[in-house]
Amino acid sequence: MTHAHATLPIVDMSLLNGGEGAQESFREALRTATHEYGFFYLVGHGIDRATRDRLFDTARDFFALSEADKFGVEMLQSPQFRGYTRFGGEYTQGAIDWREQIDVAAEYEQLGDDPAYLRLDGPNLWPSALPAFRDVVTDWQRRCSALGLTLMRELAVSLGAAADAFDKAFAERPSTLLKVVRYPGRDSSQDRQGVGAHKDPGVLTLLLVEPDKGGLQVEHNGEWIDAPPVDDAFVVNIGELMEYATDGYLKATTHRVESPPLGSERLSVPFFFNPALSSVMPQITLPEELAAQASGVTTDPDNVISGTFGENMLKARLRAHPDVARRHHADLIG
Repeated sequence: MTHAHATLPIVDMSLLNGGEGAQESFREALRTATHEYGFFYLVGHGIDRATRDRLFDTARDFFALSEADKFGVEMLQSPQFRGYTRFGGEYTQGAIDWREQIDVAAEYEQLGDDPAYLRLDGPNLWPSALPAFRDVVTDWQRRCSALGLTLMRELAVSLGAAADAFDKAFAERPSTLLKVVRYPGRDSSQDRQGVGAHKDPGVLTLLLVEPDKGGLQVEHNGEWIDAPPVDDAFVVNIGELMEYATDGYLKATTHRVESPPLGSERLSVPFFFNPALSSVMPQITLPEELAAQASGVTTDPDNVISGTFGENMLKARLRAHPDVARRHHADLIG
């Protein structure tokens, strides 16, 4: 299979079905891609096209619902930042992201509200007008969680650690998050911010984009490079917790999405594979040759990276959804 338009490294997961040499080739490709780019295309993942098509068909059905049905599950009702966000309802770097979406996360009973990030546990808001949505999205969560765990184990081995080095962080109450997103077309004279430049606060993101729909851009060596969809591939990137875990050998990479042209739309489903809110990400002792290339965790007074996932996630949610923060968490802002 050729990938003439690929701009990021392509990593083939089907190599794990081969012998020891093929598996080692996969780990080397995985480590190189996450170290040099922080992003890659994942092919050979084993999720068939029919399953992916069903996900996008269900996404279209959700966005075709009436405003009343969508607003019936609006995020403003959810202290846990779950549910539907209308156009202009989310912010990145203080600027409005032009998209509509529904956020679905892992569902657990709350364990209290101290530390404050424990408030993020709780129920989803499921659209009663589209009963199939819950089944399709829950199935997708399960499939992506399995992929994420495999990638984390292979990444651990590629970094010179035991395969289960990260397992403990995901053993209980992994705090996964999924977004179903629609970007409407915008005129070229308008602001084209679909999502502003940002880094992901967690561990690993598995992004599925509608075929032939560009817009994703990744920062690499000080320049923006386009990352158009590749056939049958996820776009995968690492988040700030992997930077923490590797003392900066792996870097969370800044990325953004530009709105599609007027008269079109773009659907995408990012899945964020994250540990429990209260878990502290294990820090890997790297082999000497890798440790020599570890530049330390990024220092930014406006974006302090914590090893505790819940602290990173709460910070990100309060910034992205100030209306929800004001309504439900006024004591945490200001």
